[in-house]
Amino acid sequence: MTRVMLSLFDTCTRRIVPVEPEDGKTLRFYCCGPTVYAAAHIGNFRTFVAQDVFRRVVELGGLRTKHVRNLTDVDDKTIRNSQVQGIPLAEYTAKWTQKFHEDCAALNCLPPHVEPSAVGHIAEQIQLVQRLIDSGHAYCSDDGSVYFRISSYAEYGQLAHLDSQTLDLGKTAQTRADTDEYEKDSLADFVLWKARRPEDGENYWSSPWGEGRPGWHLECSAMSHKYLGDSFDLHSGGVDLIFPHHENEIAQSRCGCGGSFARLWFHITHLLVDGAKMSKSLGNMYTLDDLAKLGHSPAALRYVLAGSYYRRPLNFTLVGMRDAMAALKRLRRFDDALAARCPGQPTPSYRDLIKNPPELGLFQPAWTSLQDDLNTPEALGHVFSALHSIKPAELEADAAAAVRRAFHFIIEALGLILPQDDEGQTVDVPQEIRDLAEKRWAARLAKDWQKADELRSRLAERGWSMKDGRDSYQLTQN
Repeated sequence: MTRVMLSLFDTCTRRIVPVEPEDGKTLRFYCCGPTVYAAAHIGNFRTFVAQDVFRRVVELGGLRTKHVRNLTDVDDKTIRNSQVQGIPLAEYTAKWTQKFHEDCAALNCLPPHVEPSAVGHIAEQIQLVQRLIDSGHAYCSDDGSVYFRISSYAEYGQLAHLDSQTLDLGKTAQTRADTDEYEKDSLADFVLWKARRPEDGENYWSSPWGEGRPGWHLECSAMSHKYLGDSFDLHSGGVDLIFPHHENEIAQSRCGCGGSFARLWFHITHLLVDGAKMSKSLGNMYTLDDLAKLGHSPAALRYVLAGSYYRRPLNFTLVGMRDAMAALKRLRRFDDALAARCPGQPTPSYRDLIKNPPELGLFQPAWTSLQDDLNTPEALGHVFSALHSIKPAELEADAAAAVRRAFHFIIEALGLILPQDDEGQTVDVPQEIRDLAEKRWAARLAKDWQKADELRSRLAERGWSMKDGRDSYQLTQN
């Protein structure tokens, strides 16, 4: 297989740059994880699936990775919701953490190598705050809260590309934001440690400045420093985190830990639903369970999320979910046809493909597209072009096995889940019927209507009907 280095758009420099490990061996990256106060919605999973595709492309490309993703299990929302429900914070967040893990597994996302939680790293966060105070970058307020002094860090605003007029540090130094949920355009000294308040209940810890809890921005800096050091290769999250969250991370990390923090920044663009922003009031904030009630599977959602270009907004629709399942069935039929030509050969696994990458042949253009800034829609286009060119029924066993390994290499890079029989796949279709259907579909695509009609008649004579869709077909026995 041709080895090509992945290139990616770096938010900070606004350039397409090669992604390579600083130590030449292991790509070390940090992803901002979920706040475990409710079930994650499809907008959240757009980010997590894009990060999963990134990791898969890196690993299938021949590099080792160290993937760290945090869990936010203490913040304004988790405390507020647990208090309303009268449940201890740890019990409340454990429930939603488990749900998040189940949804990730359903979407075929690889688990991170390290998944630290904010509550599990209070000591590290206190130590970081103390270093920032000692170095003059943070100060205590009268109530025992601690704030980062933005004016002490001259490079503040470089990730978000805030100009000098927008970023008036003189005014900023006179204001403070003590909430985890302040507006995205709020320019203010931000809270590192929040003094204990009655509404926090029993959710507080002792510190040199009094009882309280860490602010939201602090946890990522403390945990990335512990598991990746003061400099690492890449940091990722949704575009909504660029400012202020990631900007604040950079400031407190460089001032409190030294080093360069993250060398590259990988951000994923928003998801819309039917052209509108997701909101509870519009009733369009779907979770995996919501989609399941409407008859849509995680496999279809994975296809929709993985198949969209991460730098463009994704307009999610239920029609798109149906189209995704039709496309997946087309891929499954192709895989079944190949498997029938090389009986006894196991389905290639992700780990096996990493260890023994195949020659990609007609699937090489799809891999090249993935290496070019993770252009997943273009890669899928190349996959279907290859399917139109390959006739499994004409392949000998060895050739079919080789094509199947190449096919699965791209499927695994995208993390696609090929549907099972209970998701609409025709059961026990004889190979002769599959071959006729493939030939008839190829004739239809070539607009050879006479041949297509002839093959449809031959299928009907054998007791099968073929229903055409936009991207695929369905076989049913009469």
